[in-house]
Amino acid sequence: MRLQCVLLVFVLLQFGVIDCRYVSWLPDVLGTVTNKTTQLTNYVREKGRSIKHFYVENVRNKITSYFGINNKDESEYSGDDKQVRIKNKFNEYISEAQQNDNKLFDVIASHQLEYKCSDDDPSILMTTPQLIALHGYSAESHTVVTDDGYILTVHRIPYPKKITNRIIPRKTVLLHHGLLGSSADWIIAGPEKGLGYILSDAGYDVWLANVRGNTYSRAHVSRPSDSFAFWNFTFHDVSQHDLPAVIDYIMDVKGWDAKVNYVGHSMGTTILFALLSTKTQYNKILRAGYALAPVAYMSDIKSPIRLLAKFSNNIEFLMKLLGANEFLPQNAVLRWLSKKACEINNFEEAICENSLFVLCGHDEKQFNRSLLPIILGHVPAGASTKTLVHYAQEIRNKGRFQQFDYGAEGNYKEYGTETPPEYPLHKVTLPIALLSSQNDWLAGDADVVNLYDQLSNPIEHYVVPLKEFNHIDFLWAKDAPKLVYAKLLQLLEEGVSNNYNMDIENAII
Repeated sequence: MRLQCVLLVFVLLQFGVIDCRYVSWLPDVLGTVTNKTTQLTNYVREKGRSIKHFYVENVRNKITSYFGINNKDESEYSGDDKQVRIKNKFNEYISEAQQNDNKLFDVIASHQLEYKCSDDDPSILMTTPQLIALHGYSAESHTVVTDDGYILTVHRIPYPKKITNRIIPRKTVLLHHGLLGSSADWIIAGPEKGLGYILSDAGYDVWLANVRGNTYSRAHVSRPSDSFAFWNFTFHDVSQHDLPAVIDYIMDVKGWDAKVNYVGHSMGTTILFALLSTKTQYNKILRAGYALAPVAYMSDIKSPIRLLAKFSNNIEFLMKLLGANEFLPQNAVLRWLSKKACEINNFEEAICENSLFVLCGHDEKQFNRSLLPIILGHVPAGASTKTLVHYAQEIRNKGRFQQFDYGAEGNYKEYGTETPPEYPLHKVTLPIALLSSQNDWLAGDADVVNLYDQLSNPIEHYVVPLKEFNHIDFLWAKDAPKLVYAKLLQLLEEGVSNNYNMDIENAII
């Protein structure tokens, strides 16, 4: 403060505001100002200590005591204690959100994603067909209309890149993405790593599905895409309308004697099990099913989605919290979860703030960082909030694989029973192989084993031989071709060989 006073006087002298003859009083003034300033500073500091002490004793301690949170630094928590801390804190924010018209999350979370992709690489903005063509493969887009009016886009790699006669192979595979994904999931990693390209090079006619509401299927014959009516669906509706429509379309194109192999990831497996257990005729139409990171039962969950499960019986509140229609890609709740519950250390914040990684996890060693810009350009591709609520309901109901729960009254109207019906997995007769991993946040070991036990005609349960391999690694891991796709191709080819041999034997007989 003394220095500031001296500088002020110097400036006034320089500009002639005061005369040098009248500065003899300067030492006294400086002394007085300094003493008063010191007194004021000490007073503020002392009052600050008193206020802080009052806050700690009468406000913070009472709040933390109420929510079961003590004053330990969060870094001191580990294991189960840290999870308790996260859950308690989340409950605190939920309570405050209810009292503040559900707007608190926009206050406690940043509004913008800090990581921004560079647009130097034009492929970041390319569509799935453009990416396929960029790598020298033929690409097609097909339009499919479901029986309830949704307009879907299905992409296709009809034949291998090196083929000269352009004859479409009889071997056919349908790839279906998971929650928040799209057809781009299968080709983002490029020709040597992307499963879509690998299957094409192996001689398959590759079809890439897109679920209603995602980037490529955001239209309806009568419902506006920003309406509640458009987004009022869950994975059950996808299994009953989208998937049958896509399979039927492929069969119409290929001929009904064709046998389509189905490969799904995450929600892409959920809808397969829901379809086969309810519309059982598709057990005979498809050739075989291959489930990557299969999700049906959900009792062993590490994903932060488990934090939302306890509120899944309050559908109205939860949908307000997450977004009434579309599950918002950078919704404030997800931003909060990314900061408080995302188990990622010292890596791009963009990874942790992307809703797909928040829900599914991240494996730093297997993740190819160079793919990050193109992944963020395509993911998340969109999903209905109601679908996320549906999964949360399963977790709340001890992992029960069931249809959507509308509450006792709503269930009576919808199903004629107080509780929603469970999917009858014993009716699934299609040969199915499960490919899972030990570090999967959504498809836990116990749940996958339980699922395998329920299948009538299982092919094999393959566990990826890498402990750190997680849910997303099935799509983009550096070693996915070696650890997963090689096994998948083996299962596909062995099945073909067995079928051919059976056909020959039947023909001879």
